[in-house]
Amino acid sequence: MKQSLSRFDVIVVGGGHAGIEASLVCARLGLSVSLITIDPRAVGRMSCNPSIGGLAKGQLVREIDVLGGVMGRVADISAIQYKMLNKSKGRAVWSPRAQVDKRIYEREVLRRVSGCDGLCVFRGEVVNIVTTGGRVSGVVLLSGEKLFCRALVITCGTFLNGLIHVGEQKTGAGRMGEKHSLGITESLCSLGFSFSRLKTGTPPRIKTSSIDLSKCSVSVGDENPSPFSHFTSSFTSPNIPCYVTKTNTTSHEIIDRNLSLSPMFSGDVTGQGPRYCPSIEDKVCRFPKREGHFLYLEPEWLNSNQTYVNGFSTSLPRSVQTRALRAVPGLENLELLRPGYAIEYDFFSPSQLKMTLESKEVPGLYLAGQINGTSGYEEAAGQGLIAGINASMCVLNKEPLLLSREDSYLGVMLDDLITKDTLEPYRMFTSRAEHRLVLRYSNAEKRLMKHSERCALLTKNETTLIQNKIDFTSALVKATQLSLEPCVINPILQKNGASVVKQKTPLRDVLKRPDVSINDFRGNLLGSCAPLPSLFTPLIEEALFEAETVVKYEGYIKRQKEQIKKLSSLNKKKIPYSFNYKKALGLSSEAIEKLTLVRPETLGQAMRVSGVNPSDVSVLSVLLSK
Repeated sequence: MKQSLSRFDVIVVGGGHAGIEASLVCARLGLSVSLITIDPRAVGRMSCNPSIGGLAKGQLVREIDVLGGVMGRVADISAIQYKMLNKSKGRAVWSPRAQVDKRIYEREVLRRVSGCDGLCVFRGEVVNIVTTGGRVSGVVLLSGEKLFCRALVITCGTFLNGLIHVGEQKTGAGRMGEKHSLGITESLCSLGFSFSRLKTGTPPRIKTSSIDLSKCSVSVGDENPSPFSHFTSSFTSPNIPCYVTKTNTTSHEIIDRNLSLSPMFSGDVTGQGPRYCPSIEDKVCRFPKREGHFLYLEPEWLNSNQTYVNGFSTSLPRSVQTRALRAVPGLENLELLRPGYAIEYDFFSPSQLKMTLESKEVPGLYLAGQINGTSGYEEAAGQGLIAGINASMCVLNKEPLLLSREDSYLGVMLDDLITKDTLEPYRMFTSRAEHRLVLRYSNAEKRLMKHSERCALLTKNETTLIQNKIDFTSALVKATQLSLEPCVINPILQKNGASVVKQKTPLRDVLKRPDVSINDFRGNLLGSCAPLPSLFTPLIEEALFEAETVVKYEGYIKRQKEQIKKLSSLNKKKIPYSFNYKKALGLSSEAIEKLTLVRPETLGQAMRVSGVNPSDVSVLSVLLSK
């Protein structure tokens, strides 16, 4: 039966990182999908920094990969430098990051989208959302054309009434040089949604050949990095260097003298910006005694003559940006290709959504990405994937995918968004995950494969590959119970300057020493696990690393799992959506207000709502037990 050109199972609005993951996963699950975007050529465009991953963001990419997303796979194809961050700290917070060639990244995303069976990329601008009987049923385009669907995913990024600021100059745009989106905000408000404004920004781009790199420090990646994706069979990164310089008092004085020309300080920008990624104006004002701030000069693509100035986000006039940057060592003769700018846009508080990212009031309507108040490619991609999966489950009449704080960073992000007040653009950090020791980047597959298999998110071969890695890791951990003679152990210990053993000792006891690596006994372990499963070399290396982590941190991991177990009863206690908090005697006034707004799905979630005290949770527990 031929697919109607106006009727689809799922419509996805927006071709950014959220829209990509949402539309691709729906199509892979066998649904008919329309991806509506203002400019099909801009699908997958990297609006800001040319990188994927980072602190906690790398964990998100790994989780996206296990759940069938494409961000990690595309990052591996386009990577030009890899670096494992936080290696000086405990393994709970190690996070992979890659500089990527943004042109290759965008080209590869477009290839996957345009070549995906069941996915139709539609050029258009959505101006209205259609409902039937209170349920979403389609959209209206600016052209007047109507498209119908069973589920709708909106991923508009910064395009909703987007307004760009460069000094006193204001331009309506979704990003520099691209049309903003009008009508969706008003349509959502007519359906009962409330919105607010947020602000974010991007640094200037400068001509690479105008930089004196001899005055900058070199920053290179890891020599033998691991890829993001479990499905990258072979991997080599060109390890292209980045460069580092630093602002100084001269550049700070130029910025300080011109603060009145910055929209954030003149009052032109009212939306709240991100504290964790402040503009250079904010840095100068907040840290007046600091003599300099690091700037990271990152190539936007291989052999690029365009460099991204990471750390210099600004909305100052172009001329002021140029003068301030030319005061920085190495940038004295820089040529500014594109000024930095601030952008204000509409967002909708995610407290209006369920943990599935479906609207609480309009069935079949899902929101994902920056429209929910987040910032970052990885956060957007993760939400898009979850929204797409759940939109598909809804259409297929299957149980939704529900993640928790205990099983993933994705679950932490969703819980934070739905449960807590979003007052500024949300960014994922390892510090947001209270159970981060069990949410390591290297064990994402073990944590999430049950969800992936239930929802059929991977192919049979992909599922087998990941299961082989899980089994191999377990086999390695078991193999560490092997006892070795002192003549085998002591040469390694002596080489590392450690005290020797006098009797046969289990390998796991030796591995718990901080100065001993699993690679010191690699041959013994691999020999005991022979024959090796059919795994890509990167997966074998990662299995060894993960096995070592499990052994070395055994006591700490056990303790954290016990803490999780104690909380599980609260997270399993369901709260009916129709529960009337106003009639719940004993709840504080603030708790009634916040719980009515958020409508938590479990007692554990209620406990995390801002303004809800332990006494309120106790009252709820008693009432729910009746």
